[in-house]
Amino acid sequence: MRISILLGLVAAFVISTGCVQTQSGRKTAAVPFVKDSVTGRYERSVSQVYEAAKEVLRLNGQLVNEVTRHNDDSVAVLALEGYVQDRKVFIGVKEEDPTVTSITVQVRTPRGGTDNNLAHELEKQVALKLVR
Repeated sequence: MRISILLGLVAAFVISTGCVQTQSGRKTAAVPFVKDSVTGRYERSVSQVYEAAKEVLRLNGQLVNEVTRHNDDSVAVLALEGYVQDRKVFIGVKEEDPTVTSITVQVRTPRGGTDNNLAHELEKQVALKLVR
């Protein structure tokens, strides 16, 4: 009976963890089906939003990687990967239309959880950089 309970707990643990897609197109270990990102839209060019996001990531932590990937729609997504407060940060910047650019900020804790407060704070800092 104890073995059955133990196997059931192990199976539940394995099912509850998994991988999620990041803004850079890679996968990372995380708890799936949980909101892990904050999105903002700005009337600025892609390059302005991308540079502001890069500066915010450098000021708050460490920039690790810059990635350019293409969606199925042949839309380029500029992505940044880094660390802020021991959390993995993934930022994606893409053009919605010629005058509007969207940014998505994902934050994951070392154990695969989310930190929506930090994601919102970073997105807000990018918005403030664009205003100045």
